[in-house]
Amino acid sequence: MRIAAALAALALGCASVSARAQDEERWDFVATGYWNSPKSADDFASGIFTADRGALHLEARANYEAVHAQSAFVGWSFSWGDEVKLEATPIVGGVTGTARGPIAGLEATLSAGRFDYYLEAEHVRDREGGTYNYAWTELGFKPAEWARLGVVGQRTRVYGSERETQRGGFVQLVKDRWTLGLYWFNPGSSEQVVIGALGVAF
Repeated sequence: MRIAAALAALALGCASVSARAQDEERWDFVATGYWNSPKSADDFASGIFTADRGALHLEARANYEAVHAQSAFVGWSFSWGDEVKLEATPIVGGVTGTARGPIAGLEATLSAGRFDYYLEAEHVRDREGGTYNYAWTELGFKPAEWARLGVVGQRTRVYGSERETQRGGFVQLVKDRWTLGLYWFNPGSSEQVVIGALGVAF
């Protein structure tokens, strides 16, 4: 009986290690498209594609740092905590097109229960137009598993100029692999920006 119990424990341990190894080897992909509608400028589309395998994080963006610009990144993810959890992914990469140069950034999420805080920040050394810092932040609340809402902000500071800040609200709806989002910056002002987002995980 003791031998059988030991063999069973060993089998369960091997199965657990095998499951973790499979998780580390599996690729997870997310593609998100955005339709940006500024009140004082022309509409434009942008997109973000991510690929994750274990701690490895790869990312590609289009029309993000600037219209007609493309960027790519590699990063490594870290996580701490359980009930209060912090996930952070430092990234490095570069941009080409209408903006050119190296980029260093950070993507991080702090979550506790139904609340979370998300930060996406980058430092861009644009060889064509100078250096600037950019940050997108969200403070979210999930009233249900399929819904998330909260406040959003984005801040840009070009070297040698004042910080530009936009604030607003957002709502996200989740169904299986799909996420539909709406962001509304500077509601009702001449600087109003509405962004619609549709993402899919696979």
